[in-house]
Amino acid sequence: MKTIRRLIYREVIFAVIFVCIGFLALFFFFDFVDELPNLSKATEPYRLTSVLLYVALRIPNHLYELLPIAVLIGTIFVMARLAQSSEYTILRTSGLGPGRALRSLLVLGLMFTLLTFATGDYLAPLADRAGQLLKARLEGRLTVGQTGAWLKERQKFNSYNVNVGALSPEGDLQNIRIFEADSRGFLVSITQAQRARFADDGSWILQNAERTEFSTPGNAQERVDRLKVPTLRWPTEITQEMVSVALLKPDRMSTIALFQYIRHLEANAQTSQRYEIEFWRKVFYPLSCLVMVVLALPFAYLHFRSGGITSYVFGGVLIGISFFLLNNVFGYIGNLQNWRPWVAAGAPGMIYSVISLSAFGWLVLRR
Repeated sequence: MKTIRRLIYREVIFAVIFVCIGFLALFFFFDFVDELPNLSKATEPYRLTSVLLYVALRIPNHLYELLPIAVLIGTIFVMARLAQSSEYTILRTSGLGPGRALRSLLVLGLMFTLLTFATGDYLAPLADRAGQLLKARLEGRLTVGQTGAWLKERQKFNSYNVNVGALSPEGDLQNIRIFEADSRGFLVSITQAQRARFADDGSWILQNAERTEFSTPGNAQERVDRLKVPTLRWPTEITQEMVSVALLKPDRMSTIALFQYIRHLEANAQTSQRYEIEFWRKVFYPLSCLVMVVLALPFAYLHFRSGGITSYVFGGVLIGISFFLLNNVFGYIGNLQNWRPWVAAGAPGMIYSVISLSAFGWLVLRR
């Protein structure tokens, strides 16, 4: 059995690597073409080299997204080819029953699961952050949307809504607005600054700050005071990591970073539905590799005519694309309909698990 497992594992791993290389080359080309209009914004002398490096740093994130699909396509190709050449029939007569075949593929799927988790939780976030900092150095800043990132913090008596427009390549904050409200919800002050840096104790040092203070309703002397100061220290627990997290897309964050950011949002009475769904997707998505190898196993028990393997491989491509689309659609629907985060994230994997086990039971066990 060791020889049989070694044969199947070698064939599947080589097929998955080949599929990954093909997909990654295609996405590399698309990303490069998409970044070509941004060459005019670059400031470094080797602009084309920097763009190529930025596109290359996006490869780990694409690898994380494509690994389950590549596992499905590669495994279907190997199983169908073994069935077409009657090699799998010989393996069955040698003692490779459905149970053993399923266990062998599940072990292989577990290896791909660990690889997917490591890529999505460690390699992809590091590469994406390096790419974002590189692009920030080329374009001058790192920002998201038109209004930047919004954060909220509660201190002893007052609450603060903080808007950060961008993050410079050096790690400084740009276009900061801080809205302070008292315990009753009345606006107390607005502080604005074009730039701020992080002090050693974690506080923010606002440069050329403009502060507008409002008297609370019911005060006998209602007034508005405005003052400008060269530097203003604002004590806060909002770290540079939290600002970076707010500026990045949640699907490009690690599981630990997502969990910490969710706790920060909950502690400040902010909605965390979107980040909770992404957290559970990070948990369930690597497990889809197990689903994919089970879904590919019934192809080894089909009877192929000459040249018929191509249509089955194409069917595997469609199944993989449908899983990727369903995974994204359930995330958006769960966020809009306020589903439980683990249900929205795990439903696609559960659906395809039922389909794969049903196909295995019907094509393999019953037939």
